Amino acid sequence: MGKILEERVGELLVRQGLTLAVAESCTGGLVGHRLTNVPGSSRYFMGGVIAYDNSAKERALGVRRSTLNDYGAVSAATAQELAQGAHRLFDTDIAVSVTGIAGPGGSTPGKPVGLTYIHLSAHETEWGERHVWQGDREANKAQSAEAALDLLRRYLERASAP
Repeated sequence: MGKILEERVGELLVRQGLTLAVAESCTGGLVGHRLTNVPGSSRYFMGGVIAYDNSAKERALGVRRSTLNDYGAVSAATAQELAQGAHRLFDTDIAVSVTGIAGPGGSTPGKPVGLTYIHLSAHETEWGERHVWQGDREANKAQSAEAALDLLRRYLERASAP
């Protein structure tokens, strides 16, 4: 069996000498939890912020109130500002963010339960993705964390390709 995703991400970060931070909302710290399950993760993982409430997104990570008002907490724009805020706050090479609607409530017209935005911010790179999961709350959180780690893996593998 191959390595689990967080181990692969860790290997790539170590190999490339890069550091990482996370900004999480709907996953409630699950991405950071999985990263820190890997022995030696303190070599590359600098920290994370769980910013669940909009005021925490603003104060801790510098998400603009106008972004939250215009696009909502669950949006590509907010995901980007969350990642950029973690990137600045922890002064890392890379930051990844997750914001979404885990469910079972919280949906609005055009924003169903399971809607998740993931964003990676690195030097001269901004990479975002939109997903809509079909599971219950726990499954949606798990799939969102997995997708964030997979986005990191794909970015790091692309960066290390000759």
